[in-house]
Amino acid sequence: MTKTLLPEHTDNLKLNEVPILAVKVPLKMKTTWIPCCLSILFFKAGSASPLEKRPNFVLMMVDDLGIGDLGCYGNTTLRTPNIDKLAQEGVKLTQHIAAAPLCTPSRAAFLTGRYPIRSGMVGQGRLGVYVISAASGGLPNQEVTFAKIAKQQGYKTALIGKWHLGLNCEWSNDHCHHPSVHGFDHFYGITMTNLRDCQTGHGTVFVNVLAHIPYRALGVGVATVALLHVRGVVPIRRRLALCLAALVGVAAASFTMFVLTFPNLNCFLMRNQDIVEQPYVSENLTQRMTREAVEFLERNSERPFLLFLSFIQVHTALFASPRFQGTSQHGLYGDAVHEVDWSVGQIMQTLNRLSVSENTLLYLTSDQGAHLEEISVRGEVHRGWNGIYKAGKSTNWEGGIRVPGVLRWSGTLPAGKLIDEPTSNMDIFPTVVKLAGASTPGDRIIDGHDLLPLLQGRVKRSRHEFLFHYCNAYLNAVRWCPPDSHSVWKAFFFTPNFYPENGTGCFHTHACFCTPEYVTYHDPPLLFDLSRDPSETTPLTADSEPAFHAVLEEIRVAVERHTGSVVPVLSQMTPGKLVWKPWLQPCCSSLAQLCRCERDSQRSISTPPQEQPTS
Repeated sequence: MTKTLLPEHTDNLKLNEVPILAVKVPLKMKTTWIPCCLSILFFKAGSASPLEKRPNFVLMMVDDLGIGDLGCYGNTTLRTPNIDKLAQEGVKLTQHIAAAPLCTPSRAAFLTGRYPIRSGMVGQGRLGVYVISAASGGLPNQEVTFAKIAKQQGYKTALIGKWHLGLNCEWSNDHCHHPSVHGFDHFYGITMTNLRDCQTGHGTVFVNVLAHIPYRALGVGVATVALLHVRGVVPIRRRLALCLAALVGVAAASFTMFVLTFPNLNCFLMRNQDIVEQPYVSENLTQRMTREAVEFLERNSERPFLLFLSFIQVHTALFASPRFQGTSQHGLYGDAVHEVDWSVGQIMQTLNRLSVSENTLLYLTSDQGAHLEEISVRGEVHRGWNGIYKAGKSTNWEGGIRVPGVLRWSGTLPAGKLIDEPTSNMDIFPTVVKLAGASTPGDRIIDGHDLLPLLQGRVKRSRHEFLFHYCNAYLNAVRWCPPDSHSVWKAFFFTPNFYPENGTGCFHTHACFCTPEYVTYHDPPLLFDLSRDPSETTPLTADSEPAFHAVLEEIRVAVERHTGSVVPVLSQMTPGKLVWKPWLQPCCSSLAQLCRCERDSQRSISTPPQEQPTS
């Protein structure tokens, strides 16, 4: 078979890759036929469709999966044979870093290859993610995602699973932040995240709101004023007292109504532009998502495709299909990990069945580390394991940002390779863009770097000399890997008030925050060498580290250079863009009917999972 080569690959052309045509022609015709044949031959080689040699992409992101939850990263009590096989057949990254320790900014960085502060996808206050579907913030349209570029290059694109980057701007169906605006031809999933409220019996995440409201002080103040009034010390008019009581009553009733109706208003499933289930039933949701992904691959196996499979598991509220319930020794969390591994296996089997596996780049990661503060309303531990790394989700300790990174492209990437160089989830953007045959946008800073040279061993060191770790809009820490050293320096300018002694970190607030009342600032910064202390247990000092001041000076210069490159943009997480707006509320029926519908054609499917191996 004739191999068709892209123009950029012609310098590697071998003689045996071009068929020699032995054609017997009259002597008098040789002078005319030979040039003609040659011209046709080279015309065909130069005009072949550039899509024929470009790989497909299957990018898989698990929600809140800890790096220590997978067998290929050292777990011996959870069974992840499919993901482990992916690592055995490909490259495993051991210092793969999420660009943010929270869902919304991390996913924005992953899709765009840029620190989320460049797109305004960071908060100035305590809240750093979207928690209400009728908010007006979202990934700005002027941002360019790898899906948008792949689509321009002729790829069929799909996002199946979690989006969490906004939906509407001015009315309830303008879909200005919908995945379709950002390059995805097909969308099947949820626009928010899978909060506890989305499942009956799991309680509400908004109980934790009370931890941030000085309600005790308010109650004591009201009681004190009332007592002083009764004793005649503070006179209050009866009408004013009634008005204050009514105001408190209305506020309490409104909050209660908000919590009770939250699942109907915010837990919905979409197919493309339409809501097909509201509220969604999560029990078999991974089964449905997997079937949707398989069908997308089947429809598009004859042309280049990009699938972003964004798992809703293992974020709370935890769930698992009946077949997987009780299969692990780690409760519902472990069951959910088993189901994710099953889904990865289904994708791998489908690629093999369609004979596209060897021309498909697979990537698996997590959006951030496991959430240590997740304990159920019954007191059950619902969190993953971050291995030897400190803390977890919502912090820039290693447990919050060091995530799995597994890539397989059979025949192009080496099998069983381990890379300990710092890499970022932002690197997927330039890697996909280049392999799709496009160039990275020249009108903006791209913070990620093409991974292929490192993965193939053509270079030994990562291009990330510095990585900047943000906590919402605040520069929290910096990682420096000097090109002439194997040290990995990490400096913290502030750290969350973290309480690891009880094993729950920032449990009293459900997540660690970045604002001054929840952090401790350090001058000089806390300094660690991760090559010697990956668990970040012992900060270095000028006495214990001769290079202490020199390292901090290099980091200071890098910070100046980096912050000078950050152009102020409109924040997508101001209070005005996070608050509920009734006119933006997505609803598949009327509000009077509390937005209820069951229209999902996949709802009743039953996909038998493959047998899990015994331990």
